[in-house]
Amino acid sequence: MKIILNLFLSALAVFVTAQLLPGVKLDGFMTAVVVAVVLGVVNALLRPLLLLLTLPVNVLTLGLFTFVIIGGLVKLVSWLVPGFHVTSFWWALVFAAVLWVINAFLSRLKS
Repeated sequence: MKIILNLFLSALAVFVTAQLLPGVKLDGFMTAVVVAVVLGVVNALLRPLLLLLTLPVNVLTLGLFTFVIIGGLVKLVSWLVPGFHVTSFWWALVFAAVLWVINAFLSRLKS
């Protein structure tokens, strides 16, 4: 039951974020559910590997390269999921930041 609630809240956060940002297009709530699942899988599997591979660059940029990785992962999800489109890398970064804020807010409401 807890997994379904977390999935619903993540999908709701994706849906609200897409509605707020003009550079992000989303077909509907079911697409938001798919985006939430794919984004979760990509963040769980690819993000740690990419952070490890780019560790020297990340150290040199004092961690700012992490934002490049996050934006790239959002663009990857945009490419993988039909019905979800992010117009540019910068909108992907803004999407990730706003999604983080909305997820934090919804997590506070949940607990």
